[in-house]
Amino acid sequence: MEAVDSRWKLAVSFLVAAVAAASMWFYVDRILVGYQMADAAAHERPRGNLSDLYPRWLGARELLLHRRNPYSDEIAVEIQKGYYGRALDPARPNDPKDRQGFAYPVYVVFLLAPLIRLPFHGVQIFFHWLLLGLTAASVGLWLRVLRWRLTAAGIAVAVVLTLGSFPFVQGIKLQQLSLLVAAILAGAAACVASGFFFCGGALLALATIKPQLAWPLVAWLLLWAGSDWRARRKLVFGFGVVMALLLAGAEYEMPGWWRMFAQAIAQYHQYTQNQSVLQVLIEGLLGSAGGGGVGRIGAELLAAIAVLVCGMVLWKLRKEPAEGAGFGRAAGLVMALTLVIVPMSAPYNQILLLPTILLLVRERAAFLGSRSPARRLAYWVGVMVVGWQWVASLLLTGIDLFVSQARAFEGWKWPFFTTFAIPVVVFGLMFMAAMGRQAGDAVR
Repeated sequence: MEAVDSRWKLAVSFLVAAVAAASMWFYVDRILVGYQMADAAAHERPRGNLSDLYPRWLGARELLLHRRNPYSDEIAVEIQKGYYGRALDPARPNDPKDRQGFAYPVYVVFLLAPLIRLPFHGVQIFFHWLLLGLTAASVGLWLRVLRWRLTAAGIAVAVVLTLGSFPFVQGIKLQQLSLLVAAILAGAAACVASGFFFCGGALLALATIKPQLAWPLVAWLLLWAGSDWRARRKLVFGFGVVMALLLAGAEYEMPGWWRMFAQAIAQYHQYTQNQSVLQVLIEGLLGSAGGGGVGRIGAELLAAIAVLVCGMVLWKLRKEPAEGAGFGRAAGLVMALTLVIVPMSAPYNQILLLPTILLLVRERAAFLGSRSPARRLAYWVGVMVVGWQWVASLLLTGIDLFVSQARAFEGWKWPFFTTFAIPVVVFGLMFMAAMGRQAGDAVR
């Protein structure tokens, strides 16, 4: 009887997950994109292929085939013609501010080299299915790191919700390399957890095509490897060898590229005015008082505190074996910390929270069975903050189908209401889980 009840619950869970995921895709395809197209037409805002892959692909093609500098203003203008449909005009106030320059380490061209002779439309199709497959596979990879043996039905629910989450749907629509980096990091962690240290280090090096997303986990794993050098040194060797090859190859292809990359990053932050989620939240809470650098200073202070307290927890976990549960908890904490401290708040980066959210779902009994009302309340707040995206997409799907698309357009912002709070709340819960587990270990 219990087996029947369990299968029934899993079937219902899968059905709910599938409906939630379908509503998210419907919301993005018909409501969000529809609203953006209507708004762009009303304000004469250009829209081209809008693929974040395009600037990297075009830069790689021009460097490898025509020896042109991908960081140059000329390439930036060519990128704009494909990305926006025309070059941006500073005289037009409604034109986007993001000039879509090539703001990546030049060695990203080595990953894109097999695609540079293909028409970009074909590259888009290939990359769509590649990101879909890699993200689905990363669920299983993180489950391996966390040592969580889910049933096939449980894995299916996790995959469907992951592929139906707003960060993934936005990321795949934009063809963001963040999804690729997230999958590479999942592969690196799974290799390390399985004892393939050299391979894990090599994948870590590849993930640095987006350094700001990769370096927190890289730093942690290098510290972890150094804590037992004789047993774990192959991780450092794998990272060092591949990193050296990437840097040497980049310097060979384009001498002095790192100076141009540093300049491109500075320009990128200037014209996009990127902010961390902490800064966005602080400025949102303070309103006009958050200007003048108050929000930035407050965010930097909170980020420093987060790094400090996480550092103390991770220091105690540095000797945990790769096959131990503590290794997975450390990885989940580092991934959550990454989203809190990086000076970027784009929702698609939240795909990096996948291992943290999986771990918190596994640890739900420890929260909900706690004697502390605050601990239980915090968990339910986390559930609501993360789950709101699907509640909102379901509501808007219903409005679009049974009322009108115009009314749905009026609520296009609804799924974004908790977007910037998700990394902070998930990080807080993950920190509580890690501290609680350490306290339990100390008692035993």
